[in-house]
Amino acid sequence: MSKWKWLFLQITRLLWLRAALFGALGVAAALVALLTDRLVPWDLPFDIGSDAVDSILSIIASSMLAVTTFSLSVMTSAFGAATSNVTPRATKLLMHDRISQNVLSTFVGSFLFSIVGLIALQAGVYGEQGRAVLFIVTIAVVIWIVVSLLRWIDHLTRLGRVGETTDRVEEATRTAMQAWLEAPYLGGKCLNDPERETPSSAARIRSAVTGYVLYVDMAALSQCAEKADADIYLTVIPGKFVYLDTPLAWIDTAGPLPDDEREEILEAVRTAIRTGDERSFDQDPRFGLSVLSEIAQRALSPGINDPGTAIDVIGRGTRLLTLWAKGGLEEADVTYPRIHVPAISADDLFDDIFRLIARDGAGLIDVQLRIRKALAALSLMGDEAFRNAAREQARLALKRAESAITLEEDKARLRQIGVPTPMRSR
Repeated sequence: MSKWKWLFLQITRLLWLRAALFGALGVAAALVALLTDRLVPWDLPFDIGSDAVDSILSIIASSMLAVTTFSLSVMTSAFGAATSNVTPRATKLLMHDRISQNVLSTFVGSFLFSIVGLIALQAGVYGEQGRAVLFIVTIAVVIWIVVSLLRWIDHLTRLGRVGETTDRVEEATRTAMQAWLEAPYLGGKCLNDPERETPSSAARIRSAVTGYVLYVDMAALSQCAEKADADIYLTVIPGKFVYLDTPLAWIDTAGPLPDDEREEILEAVRTAIRTGDERSFDQDPRFGLSVLSEIAQRALSPGINDPGTAIDVIGRGTRLLTLWAKGGLEEADVTYPRIHVPAISADDLFDDIFRLIARDGAGLIDVQLRIRKALAALSLMGDEAFRNAAREQARLALKRAESAITLEEDKARLRQIGVPTPMRSR
């Protein structure tokens, strides 16, 4: 993902910006009618009185303000429900929901359009043609409002529900996984073991802040590498938590650089690695799996006691890991050959989605059966590292279940679901 595309995504997710754009559009629509008398020299075949337009605009102004306030309260309640029943990490996806943002922006834009139109009408600045054009635009705005309300009513029946929120998390995780599979290692070369593969002559680039890595600008790093005639070895990828002075990367130049140029290159590399206070779904497939696991953990808590949701999450995690197993990381082209990027470990992926579910659901036979079946299927997919990760996770899950389940018949049912023994142990 390019830097500008990533920045565009961050900007378009801001509710206030979208509302401001729709509001500006509404104001512009009301002001365009002021220019009609000059821009349209011919007479229109009908005449619209100011009272007809005034009454419609008054209705829009009063109703849109109330509807906007009501919609914001509904969204706030949905965010609270998602925080309590799903996980706070999934609330961000609801806040970035395009349908909700477009509907609220439509209401704000319609309100501003009606206010500006009323002010202009009362000031008497519209001529006959201006009033006719304003009337036509008002009818179009009413149709726009009706369509938005119908979409909003349908959307409200699902907003904040556990199933709908889980769908959003799965979709965001799938998008991040597909992006990684299409451009493995962010388009750079695979760095399996940073400690061994990084040259001893490389210079260390430290973090200046504490937080999560959100985005790595590979194009900017490639420019730095070409400018310095160097190879850059990243030690972090999106989702990694870094502390002050944590090594972000190592740069191995072909020869010595002047001090001023060297500092410029090091600062450019540091700037290309964006950090923030919270993790993001965009370049971080592991974050989505962790959020799915949190949803299952919340469902298994004594206060909610919903094993069905945990079983549903196990199925979703299995679908996502199946996508990863069939991705074919080795077949992709390398876009940035001078940038070496750490791989995402299969062990970490399985830990993110299965480990805590198996821990919290250790005494529930229905949950353990689904985990066992899922891992048995995944243990036959992907490369050797992926299969071993599935087998090791199955071994740990079975060990937890046998320590928590008291009925021998249930333990026997779990053992009957065969999973090959991992070829190496942790």
